[in-house]
Amino acid sequence: MKKEYDFSKGKKNPYIVNLKKQITIRLDAETINYFKHLSETNGISYQALINLYLRDCAQKHKKLNLGWSSDKQ
Repeated sequence: MKKEYDFSKGKKNPYIVNLKKQITIRLDAETINYFKHLSETNGISYQALINLYLRDCAQKHKKLNLGWSSDKQ
């Protein structure tokens, strides 16, 4: 191995904008199993499927209806 390397002609990584950020997220087992089952039938990892789904939601600005009713009588 060389003691020094010359990076003066090096190029920046063109894929740097496509890097993913690792986070911790808590999902219920039913949700994980759903995406794992989809991954087996589609040949893509369940984590990639979750990412694709969330990206689609973000790009389409989907809104989640969080309205809970208190119909206790």
